Order: sequence, then structure tokens, then C-alpha cells
Amino acid sequence: MRIRFTKMQGAGNDFVMLDETRAPLGLSAAQYRFLANRHFGVGADQILSVRPSPGPGIDFEYVIHNADGGEVEQCGNGARCFVRFVREQGLTSKEAVRVKTLSGVIEPRMQPDGRVTVDMGAPVFDLPRVPFDAAGLAPEPFGSWRKWPLALENITPKAPVLIAVLSMGNPHAVQLVDDVDTAAVAQQGPLIENHPRFPNRVNAGFMQIVSRSQIRLRVHERGAGETLACGTGACAAVVAGIRWGLLDARVDVQTRGGQLTIEWSGQPDAPVMMTGPATTVFAAEIEVPEL
Repeated sequence: MRIRFTKMQGAGNDFVMLDETRAPLGLSAAQYRFLANRHFGVGADQILSVRPSPGPGIDFEYVIHNADGGEVEQCGNGARCFVRFVREQGLTSKEAVRVKTLSGVIEPRMQPDGRVTVDMGAPVFDLPRVPFDAAGLAPEPFGSWRKWPLALENITPKAPVLIAVLSMGNPHAVQLVDDVDTAAVAQQGPLIENHPRFPNRVNAGFMQIVSRSQIRLRVHERGAGETLACGTGACAAVVAGIRWGLLDARVDVQTRGGQLTIEWSGQPDAPVMMTGPATTVFAAEIEVPEL
């Protein structure tokens, strides 16, 4: 099967964009893995599909598959690329679109400077909804919130890592580190991602506080490994930092792929706003084998 695609990136987090508004492509998990493969396919952290509106008041459906072929609930950097893609493809002329994901409805909006702002919705702190199994654990108070101890196997030292647990439409575990350049992302990331206390797996964030308005961040993403940027990870890190009393309401997040700006008032039901770049790299066609 020969398909047309567009390669895009948002702060280095890269995507294969597929237009399925006319007809579904019906790709298998193995075919999504093929497209994401950087040696044999196109290469991407996620595959993003644009599908027709599923109902009134919604412009499009936004379907996300990780590089491992699994479908996931949300992708913030992808949401910014989504609105640029549908505009460039002539699928809409709107500056803001309402988009349905597995986790709910979001609204990415083009800004005059070319960047995109996405209303990511309110963070979720209810542990069963993340989901996170806290049975038998005692959280440590920190600021006006808490940290959860998470024991990791085959790690030295044996002390548990202390994490914030929340969801931005997908699950996140955020820890503070002194320096993201020397943080144990490669060692701890896979262990946190697949920890049995996270039944749906989790994205593992490593946050360095630079000032009350600036952080540095690395994220090991569920199903993709470490990426150059993670939009929902940036949102989760800033929300955690605000609740811990370490950050102000507007924070610049420096990732390895570029800068994102995150805003949150600190009110539990208030939406998190994310602003950052969305860039088209190239468009082409590829033959996708039957897998």
C-alpha cells in the first residue's frame, strides 16, 4: 500500500502526519512501527492521524500512535503540528480547531508569530484516573503538595525516587534533578515507564529548576524512549513545580529540541496552556508493506 504523508516536528519531537479525512488507512500496529522506524521507514516519535469530525462542535478527530505501534491518549507537541497540518492541507481555514483525542477535547490555536498555543485542559491529580497504584505507599509532603516514593529494581543507590504523579491526558511521573545533563534518564526512564504501579505505563520526566520562570527538562516517553521534547511532559513538570511552590504561573521550558512556554494559574480546574513551534519538514509518499 502506497500512502502520502507529511513529516513535521515541534521542538524536535517529530511526527508522521496522515490525512485520513477521506477514508481510513486501516494500518496495523506493525505498520505504524514501520513508519516510525528511522532505518527502514520514515522515522518519528509518533504517528498522528487526522480523521473526520466524530460529532457536533468538533472539527477533527486526532489519533496518536507511539513508535511502538500502541495508541495513546494525548500528545501536546503533536497537537501544535496538527493545527498547522490541517491548515496547510486546506482541510480548514480556522485559526483554532476543536479536536477530539482519546482523553478529551483540546483546542490548538495559531498565533500571529507562527507559534501555536494549545489549551491542554486541566491537570488530573486523582490517582485512580492517572492511573497510579499508591497502595501501601506514604507520600512525603513537599511545598503545598507531595512526592511519592517509587522503588526501582536494580538501581544503585537503593533509595526510591521521589515523584509527582499526575495526568495531562496521559500519565506522568516527574522528579527533580540537580542537572538534566547528568540525570539518569537512560537508566531510570525505562524502569519508571514500566513500573507496576502504573498499569498503563507512564512518561518519566526529569526537571531541573533554573529560576521561578525557567526550567530544563528531559522526558523518557512511554512507548518512544527519550525524545527531544514532550509537550505534555512540559505541562506536567510545570504543574508539579507550581504545586511544590517552586515556579511561577508562566514558565519557559528548555528541552533538548527547543523552548516551550507553559502557563497555569495553579487552580486545580484551570487549563494548562502550552505555546511552542510547529514546523513542516517535508511531504512524500512511501510504500507500506503488508505486516
